[in-house]
Amino acid sequence: MVVSRSKAPIRPATMFDVAAEAYVSQSTVSQVLRGTGRIHEDTAKRVREAVNELGYVYDPLAAKRRRKSSNVIGVVINDMSNPFFAEVMIGLEPPLTDAGHIMLMTHTGEDLARQEMALLMLREQHAAGIVLCPALGTPASLTATVKSWGIPMVVMVRSLGAGSYDFAGSDHAQGVQLATEHLIAQGHRRIGFLGGQPSPMLEERLRGYQAALDHAHIAFNETLIFTANPTRDGGHEAMKALLTVHPPVKAAVCYNDLAACGALSALKERELHAGTDFALMGYDNVLPVAHTILPLSTVDVCPRELGEHTASILLARIDDPNCTARRFLTSPRLVLRRSSGL
Repeated sequence: MVVSRSKAPIRPATMFDVAAEAYVSQSTVSQVLRGTGRIHEDTAKRVREAVNELGYVYDPLAAKRRRKSSNVIGVVINDMSNPFFAEVMIGLEPPLTDAGHIMLMTHTGEDLARQEMALLMLREQHAAGIVLCPALGTPASLTATVKSWGIPMVVMVRSLGAGSYDFAGSDHAQGVQLATEHLIAQGHRRIGFLGGQPSPMLEERLRGYQAALDHAHIAFNETLIFTANPTRDGGHEAMKALLTVHPPVKAAVCYNDLAACGALSALKERELHAGTDFALMGYDNVLPVAHTILPLSTVDVCPRELGEHTASILLARIDDPNCTARRFLTSPRLVLRRSSGL
């Protein structure tokens, strides 16, 4: 007599059994069962067949307990009033949602204490991951602190300097160099720089500004640099200061589009017209500046693409906490409109 035996083990099948049957890792099985959509279809089909054959039952609540984390991704932003971040979110949210996560956003307003509180709350909630655009003055040691909590984190937009951590941003030196070179090509030899507080990001932008001057054999003049909060008010005050200290100057590059919008209002107060009396460049290419009364020339840093890559890096870190640190930079490009003299 031939006795048939089922291939399924007597004990309940585990994810390890499914992985062995399908010749894949347990991480791959987990991704297929969670429906992340990032596994090749042939592999996913093999995993599903193994699940059916072994009678494995996936329990998402048990999986959550094993991971000792929730499905929450904390997104901690320094300035939610900046429309740049709305466009970043359009790229960031869909991949995270498709992977079974939900986003909780919080706004620090450049307040280090609020940032610390937000991060500690995410730790208490066992967040699956964190996306952080750090407040001004954030210590570089923060990345090591969050890593010690066992929570994956990607630093976004603002670098925290050298170190082994995941980062997604843009090549700001290249972007500001492009903007400054455009103004030089328009015939300007004295060019102001408006906005930004002392930080690695400001230093990076100023490297691009100085590189453009150096290539054109124009001496760098520190008195043409007017730092201020990277906001409309900051840009407004910086432009007023430039026009007071250096009345002959007829061109400037701004730290971001918000500062540029403030600079435009300062020009209007002096009855100067951007594009004819004064050439002005913004930075970021947020959507509203294309449709203002005077469309703003700017540098596009591709915020949606930046958001997409931030999500990709974070999901990779969640799946493999020990993977090599990743760094992604978008490639800026000029977007020329009326404010720079076209």
